[in-house]
Amino acid sequence: MSRSAPWHWSALADTWTLEPAVAALTVLLAGSYLVGVRRRGGWPWYRTAAFLGGLAVWVWTTSSGLGVYERVLFTDRAVQLVLLLMLVPLLLALGAPVSLLADTLPAAGRERLRAALGGRVSRVLMFPLVSTVLLVAPPWLLYFTPWYRETLTSTAGNIGFHLLLVLLGLLYFWPRLQLDPVAHEYPLLLSVVITFVEVVFDAALALVLLYGGRLIAEPYYASLARDWGPSLARDQFVGGNAIWILGDLVGLPFLVALIRRLIVTGRAETAAVDAALDAAEQAAERAVDAGEAPAGDRPWWLDDPNLRHRYGG
Repeated sequence: MSRSAPWHWSALADTWTLEPAVAALTVLLAGSYLVGVRRRGGWPWYRTAAFLGGLAVWVWTTSSGLGVYERVLFTDRAVQLVLLLMLVPLLLALGAPVSLLADTLPAAGRERLRAALGGRVSRVLMFPLVSTVLLVAPPWLLYFTPWYRETLTSTAGNIGFHLLLVLLGLLYFWPRLQLDPVAHEYPLLLSVVITFVEVVFDAALALVLLYGGRLIAEPYYASLARDWGPSLARDQFVGGNAIWILGDLVGLPFLVALIRRLIVTGRAETAAVDAALDAAEQAAERAVDAGEAPAGDRPWWLDDPNLRHRYGG
C-alpha cells in the first residue's frame, strides 16, 4: 500500500515497510541477548520478555503503518516520538542488558566494563539533571528546530530519528531504574520526583502544540496535497493530544517500577537493620553468659551514624 492511500486503523497491523537500520540492529541485539541468557543460566524470564518486547515495539513503531505514514501525518510522527523516546527504552532498560553482559564477561572484561561505567563520561551522562534534560529536551528541539523537517525530507534524518531517540531514552531510564550498574547510585525517591517533572514538560509541549497558533512544518505537509484524512490543524491537534495522553500512560509503568524498587529496597534495608540488632543482642547475651562485663546499656541509636547527631552523640 502506498503512502498516498488513505490511512485506516487496520494499517497498524496489515501495512508494513522495511526499516533496514532498525531491523538489523534489533536482530543483532536480540541474538546477543539470548546468547547471554543461555550462557548465564537462571536469568529471570520477565527480564528477557521486557527486553525482547522493547525490540518488538521498536520494529513495530518504525515498520508498521506508523512507519508507512510517518512522513504523511503529524499524528503518526507524534506517536512515534513517545514510543521511541519512552516506551522502547523503558522496556530495554527493564531487561537489564548491562547486568547480563557483566555476568557473561570474563573477569578482565568485567573490570573494563566497571571502569567505563565509573568514568567521567558515564558520571556526567548519568547525573540526574543531565539525564533528565536528555529526555525532556529532544521533543522541544524536534518541533522547534529544523530537525523535524529533516526527519521528513531526509532518509538519513529519518533513520537518525528512529535510532537517536531510543539512545537518549536509554540514557534516562538506565540511571533512573538502577537495575543495571551505574556510575553513582542516587536515591530512588529522586527518580520519582524527576518523573513528575518530566510529566510537566510533556504537558507544556502538548499545550504549545495545541494552542500555540503555529502549524509545525506547514509548507511540507501542505505540499503533500492530501485529499483524505484530517486537516493540517486537526492533525496537529490530535498529535499534540497523543503526546500528552500517551506520554502519561507510558510513564505509568516506569512509576510503578520505581515504587516497586522503593518497596523492595526498603524491605531489604529493614531486614539488614533487624539482623544487625539481633546479632548485637545475641553477642551481648553470650558475653553475659560467659561472665564478661557487658558493653553497657548505651542505646544503639547514639552510635548510629545516621541518627546520633540528633541526640548529641
